[in-house]
Amino acid sequence: MVEAGVDALAASIEALIARHEPLAGQPAAQDACWRSLVAGPLASAPFDEHWRAWQRVFATRRDAEVPPAAYKATAARLARAHVTALAARVGVQDYTALHAWSVRERGAFWAEVIADLKVPFATPPKTILPDDADARSPDWLRGAQFNIARACFTAPDDAVAIVLGREDDASLTQIRYRELRAQVERAAHAFRGLGLKPGDAVALYLPMNLECVVAYLGLVLAGLPVVSIADSFAPAEVAMRLKLANARAIVTTAAFERAGKTHDLYEKARQAEAPQAIIVGAAASAASLARSGDVRWDEIMAAAPESAFTPHVASPQDVTNILFSSGTTGEPKAIPWTHLTPIKAAMDGRYHLDIHDDDVVCWPTSIGWMMGPWLVYASLVNGATMALYEGAPNSAGFARFVEQAGVTTLGLVPSLARAWRRAGACEDADWSGIRTFSSTGEASNAEDYLWLMHLARYQAPVIEYCGGTEIGGGHLTGSVVQAQSPATFSTPALGLDVVILDDQGGPAAAGAMGEIYLLPPSIGLSQRLLNRDHHKEYYDGTPRGPAGALLRRHGDEVQRLGGGYYQAHGRADDTMNLGGIKVSSLELERVMDADPATYQTAAVATTPPAGGAERLVVFCVPTPSKGQADAAALKVALQARIKTQLNPLFRIHDIVIVATLPRTASNKIMRRELRAQYQSRDAA
Repeated sequence: MVEAGVDALAASIEALIARHEPLAGQPAAQDACWRSLVAGPLASAPFDEHWRAWQRVFATRRDAEVPPAAYKATAARLARAHVTALAARVGVQDYTALHAWSVRERGAFWAEVIADLKVPFATPPKTILPDDADARSPDWLRGAQFNIARACFTAPDDAVAIVLGREDDASLTQIRYRELRAQVERAAHAFRGLGLKPGDAVALYLPMNLECVVAYLGLVLAGLPVVSIADSFAPAEVAMRLKLANARAIVTTAAFERAGKTHDLYEKARQAEAPQAIIVGAAASAASLARSGDVRWDEIMAAAPESAFTPHVASPQDVTNILFSSGTTGEPKAIPWTHLTPIKAAMDGRYHLDIHDDDVVCWPTSIGWMMGPWLVYASLVNGATMALYEGAPNSAGFARFVEQAGVTTLGLVPSLARAWRRAGACEDADWSGIRTFSSTGEASNAEDYLWLMHLARYQAPVIEYCGGTEIGGGHLTGSVVQAQSPATFSTPALGLDVVILDDQGGPAAAGAMGEIYLLPPSIGLSQRLLNRDHHKEYYDGTPRGPAGALLRRHGDEVQRLGGGYYQAHGRADDTMNLGGIKVSSLELERVMDADPATYQTAAVATTPPAGGAERLVVFCVPTPSKGQADAAALKVALQARIKTQLNPLFRIHDIVIVATLPRTASNKIMRRELRAQYQSRDAA
């Protein structure tokens, strides 16, 4: 009976395709056929049939043509979208014209953004973008005084700000905006009560939970720059970031559970010789503090006044957050976010992900990566609800939380989609209420993302989101009013434009790959680094753009597709994305080369033949005195080093034993050549 049903489904699919023949070279016929299949025989079919049909229908679509769309906005979605209202307000007819206007009239565009976001000023700006502004370091919002944390509390007091879920508890907890504001103001009082003064940096080394959000906003409100440290970092990496930011204190936790494992961050903080620690959680209340001067979060909160806190008012360029992004050396770039940067994050959320005040936004992330602060601002500044899950996001428990919390906007890294599929995590959860998916952190895979769209019956696009910490959001992304094809980008971000240059420095042709460059200025773009020469990192030696325009280096390899679409192919330099986290080859090699069995290593990121997330491949020259190298044993040893000294999320895909490493005339390892060799072998 099952086989008969499968045969009947296949026959009905083939019959419908036949009615739309010829499909080859006919994009309109292909699109019409796909719509008919989704509405007909595929409506209740398993996803494998969707993927087979997708490949069958669009087999002849080429990179130079407009990519096939799995999502097209309904009339109701178009009418509801924030960009539709913005376009009408500024007098343009469609999204393409809106984007063109946003980069032609940048000051006017950001004025509209600030009004839409209801950014509260103590002193309004005299001008948004001065006429005499240097594109590399413009004086945005000249004359303004404000605190961006206040923009997180313009929603009605009774609206739900945060919904909490835990992997060991089926119940949900709701925090109203008035409750969150009261806790944030109390935290600001508590930090000041410790003797911390505006400008003193305080590290957050916590999982993304309620206390983390309260501490984050409390620090910003009090004028204390947040030092963001991922909860997966080893003590040496914590120590480096504390030193770079000159942190005066650290907020951490004695223990938290995730996927059956206990993580003691307080112990790691002590190993990192962190400054005064503020310990969050029930375990902290029960345990004795290991060092004199360390204090408990619940005690300092209980002692803090319940009265309103007067926000620290600052200039737009004052630092609110110090985040870190790996460059091409072992020391990460220390990137300051200012009171301006969250405006970019909230804008991207509002216009590209179309976040409304009735949305519930969930994005499994960490305060140590830009998507943690991004989530805070993109949801709360837009008056939406932020959904936080304390537990492993690759589990069935998380999938049920998404349904129970009423999540409408779900963000992810591509490896999560693959994990959900392989584990069948979504089989007992209904995700049809999701209106928008978004993806960042690494290159994605079309099959996985078509699967995501099918979970929401193709009514929710996957908005690809590529950018970085030094942008405060994305440079390439999508929008809910445009057709969306899985694993592609449909637009540069509003208020920002890009060019894709080939190896000869000219514009990349449709279907070709090249390096992406940004055309500044934009709110959100960094203007300084704490430990590097900003101009050298982003502007020195860059080519000129159209009509001699100044270009800003970013370093992503991007393929131009037809119709103004794009596809990302990872980093152009030796920085890679592993598990959604940037890491340089040198950071990995520094750790692996310390193993006695290795003479020298070269770490490269490769892309699977079918596309998708980058994989770490290590080329290793073994220590000659150690005899015949055992690749399997070496992989285990090097993985253990990476786990304990860098990050357990960095997984080695393959070890390749070589006699020598190829080098340039200046003795630099030619990682691109190694990458090309491996991918050629992989494809064969």
